Amino acid sequence: MANTKAYAAKSADSKLAPFSFDRREPRPDDVSIEIDYCGVCHTDIHFAHNDWGMTEFPVVPGHEIIGRVTAVGPEVKSYKVGDMVGVGCMVDSCRSCSACESGLEQYCLEGMTGTYNGVDRHDGSITYGGYSDNVVVSERFVVKVPEKLDPASAAPILCAGITTYSPLRHYGVKAGDKVGVIGMGGLGHMGVKFAKALGAEVTIFTRSEAKVSEAKKQGADHVVISTDEKQMEAAAESFDFMLDTVPVQHDLNPYLNCLKYDGSHILVGLLEPVDPALQAGALVMKRRVLGGSLIGGMPETQEVLDFCAEHGITCDVEMLDIKNINEAYERMKKGDVKYRFVIDMKTLKAA
Repeated sequence: MANTKAYAAKSADSKLAPFSFDRREPRPDDVSIEIDYCGVCHTDIHFAHNDWGMTEFPVVPGHEIIGRVTAVGPEVKSYKVGDMVGVGCMVDSCRSCSACESGLEQYCLEGMTGTYNGVDRHDGSITYGGYSDNVVVSERFVVKVPEKLDPASAAPILCAGITTYSPLRHYGVKAGDKVGVIGMGGLGHMGVKFAKALGAEVTIFTRSEAKVSEAKKQGADHVVISTDEKQMEAAAESFDFMLDTVPVQHDLNPYLNCLKYDGSHILVGLLEPVDPALQAGALVMKRRVLGGSLIGGMPETQEVLDFCAEHGITCDVEMLDIKNINEAYERMKKGDVKYRFVIDMKTLKAA
């Protein structure tokens, strides 16, 4: 077993701190990876604080992993030592259900195995994530990082990127469509970039006047201040698609009214009950769709990296020394990052 240095939360009310553990022995289909960069996601905070009541402590967060292959098992065919690769939000699934056979492992009928806080399907151990110096993952759940992509800014594509790319592709967003992106954070700014690259006319919906210039800088064609009743009235029945990246409870009804008939409103950030209540008439009377979307399967995760390389898309990142991870969490809670922290794992070695 490889002794692994990491940062972990040991309880819901403790700060992340240095932690050592033994990675499992590689299996025949495994790829061993030395981690260079790891993005920091809001989900990491939820697990570190046990906000969802499902954390197994100690927890080593991190599911936006970029690194170099250091060894491969005898059954590995697609990777070799030295390759730049990525690992996203999952490291296994049943591999045999209808979802897995369709390349939609995130919807595995037996449940996907998370990159951290998951239960290994072979030995029952708890998985540890990317706030660490190495990781061992089955070849099926590893993706190639195109040479054109900057490795550090590519890390968040494995979560924030695929989370916004997948629904745009699934619902068939195309050139000429009008897309609204609700929220201007880590997910929202990637949604703008993808929708623009697909040829859509993109409008950011934000509560903050201060974000208008930033939204335009990210490529938005228009900005609507969602607290301005006149602006919202002017936007009524205008959009083919609304990508809702807001992770906290908010009123969906005003946004549903911005959709044309047959329009789709897709949730990618909210996991809590919808509150206030949904006015079902807004759906029924216009044949609108309210749906949700979770990351993407492994083929689509590779696709989004290749798409980003082709279109010159990267995530806006702020590099982070891992010793400052707790301060970064506090800043993220305040929305004080544009738009994703990425840990430079050289700083873990220094720590």
